[in-house]
Amino acid sequence: MTLAPETTELKIELALDGDWFTVCDLSTLLPGRGVAALLPDGHQAAIFRDRSGELFAIDNRDPFTGAAVLSRGLTGTHRGRPFVASPLLKQRFDLASGQCLDDEEVRVTAYQVRTA
Repeated sequence: MTLAPETTELKIELALDGDWFTVCDLSTLLPGRGVAALLPDGHQAAIFRDRSGELFAIDNRDPFTGAAVLSRGLTGTHRGRPFVASPLLKQRFDLASGQCLDDEEVRVTAYQVRTA
């Protein structure tokens, strides 16, 4: 039997400096939407759950504007790869790798994610 994520007490954790850091409850994430989480070093991560339930986390800071807004971006897919489009200038970032799909020289940090 599979439990719906909304009825469990699963936590989302990010790999940081060789350890796992809890950022939020899985039930906080709605498919196709992101949330921002403050990390111990003062940076922010944007955490996403896609419609199939897969989890992703990237740096929340848009490298083109410096604003911490990627968690508020629109999600989609390009050639089968999930992305988020910045809500400001609309550049798209691959959720798995952090690579900007519109400028190959730009990348944001992508974090390893798990549930615990």
